[in-house]
Order: sequence, then C-alpha cells, then structure tokens
Amino acid sequence: MQLTNRREFVGLLPAMAAASAALGNAAPAKIPVGGHPWVYAAVQPRQDPYPVLDQIFSDMSYAGLDGVELMDNVMRHDDSVDLVRGLSHKYNLPVIGMSYSAAMWDSSRHAAQLEDAAKILGRLKEVGGHTLGTSVGQSRTKKTPEQFDAQADYLRKLIALCKTNGVQLNLHNHTYEVADHEYDLKGTLARIPDVKLGPDLDWLQFGGVDPVDFIQRYNKRIVYAHLRDRKSDGTWPEAMGEGNLDYAAYGRAFRTVVFKGILTIELAHPNNFKLTRPLRESLKMSREYVRKVMGY
Repeated sequence: MQLTNRREFVGLLPAMAAASAALGNAAPAKIPVGGHPWVYAAVQPRQDPYPVLDQIFSDMSYAGLDGVELMDNVMRHDDSVDLVRGLSHKYNLPVIGMSYSAAMWDSSRHAAQLEDAAKILGRLKEVGGHTLGTSVGQSRTKKTPEQFDAQADYLRKLIALCKTNGVQLNLHNHTYEVADHEYDLKGTLARIPDVKLGPDLDWLQFGGVDPVDFIQRYNKRIVYAHLRDRKSDGTWPEAMGEGNLDYAAYGRAFRTVVFKGILTIELAHPNNFKLTRPLRESLKMSREYVRKVMGY
C-alpha cells in the first residue's frame, strides 16, 4: 500500500501499530513528528494562537511536520471547527490532537471545567484530533491527599469523555509535576496507575529528572512526547540542535523501549526574544534535527 499524503499516514497510525505488534515488531512503524504552536501563542494576546492559525498550518506544512497539536483555547472559539478543518485540508496537514490544562485538584471547579472539556473535545473530534495532552494544574501549595483524590476523580471523568470522542489522554508535564522526586506525578499514578504519559523531555531535564531514566522506567506507558532544546545557560535556543540536550540518547532510549507513539516539536523562546530567522525555518531545522539525531 502506498500512502499519498500525511493525512493518510497519521490516520493509519493505530492500525500500523497493531500490525507491528502482530508481527512481533519485525518492522517498527514510522513515528509521526508533529508540531505544537506554543511559540506562536506566546506572543499573542492571552496566549491565543487563533488569529495566526493560517500561518501556523502553513509553517508546519513547509517544515515537513506530520501534523499539528492544537491548544485548548483554539477550540473554544465557536467557529473553530470550520476554520481548523479548512486549514487542515488547505495545507494537507492533519490535526493530531490538543493540549489541555485544568485545575483538576480543585473540586469546586470540576463541574464548569468538565462542561468546557466536553464542548472542546467534541469539536476536536470533528476536526480529526485523537490525542489530549493533559496538564493537571499547579496549586500554590503542595497538594494534599484530598486534592490528589479530587485530581484523580476529575481525570477519570475526563478519560471517559475522551473515550466517547475517540481521543486518547496522556499526562503532559511541566516542572511542577516532576519536582520533589515526581511528587505530583506519583500522586496521580498511585490513584490511576494505567494512565498514559506524554512527557515533555525538556521540562523533565529542567525539573531534575533524567529523560533517559524516565523513558526506561515508564516505557510502555509513554504514548506521546514533546521535544524542545535548551542551552547550557538554561535558556531556550531558537531551534532544536542549537542547545545542549542529549537527544541522541533520548532517541536510543525510545528505540530500546520500542516507542510507538507520537513526537511533537514544541519550540519556545525567552521573553522579548528577537528572531534571527522566520519561525518556519526554525521548525524545519528542528524537524531535520529530530530525523538526523533521534532517527525519527
């Protein structure tokens, strides 16, 4: 079978993974590498990338990425389905899924947040998205057992909503989830041990967790990962390959555990950073770096 475009490839990913398992992993499936629009959103009012979605899809298509992971605020716009669907077809670039965050530890917010989640997940389904990279929300103080219980209760309901819409949830991380020996993450996993993971490898490293060790420990639970580089002074470079993180080692670790999920490049820049090249060129450089250094 010959695939004629990226949309067909990403759409067939679940079947490809199943076929690979049936064959005893004799021919590992190709790993899609998508893009996340944070670097565009960061300089927009309210960090909402909606006004520049056309540029985002155009740039990510130019860069050779396999799809786009949207942000939840995009899908809160009432006309988002028509716009996103049109851009996806215009640039032949499928929607992989959506990143999402809520204060899951605060039970007083659950009802409103779940109502919002149901709305945007329904819209995500309409545009073909099938993943939800989920942040559980940071509290001002160390979470209590009762707050972890509330967090887990919300996650269970969110997972059920995802299944209804054909979406797979994965737990995304910043630093707060993995600080203090992964206190927050382990509080969640103690209550929902089978939840899937979607680590951000840069935030792991910055939070004091070795990404290679994390990949090896959680192996089959990991279905998604965010990629971003960082320089030795702790700041973000303009593109992947211009920092110091050991992505060759991360790639080897993923191959060792036979990773079958999705990788997504999520560039970020320091505040008031002045671009030296168009974002599309940095995305293209990053995509080529992942291919050359990680082997994906």
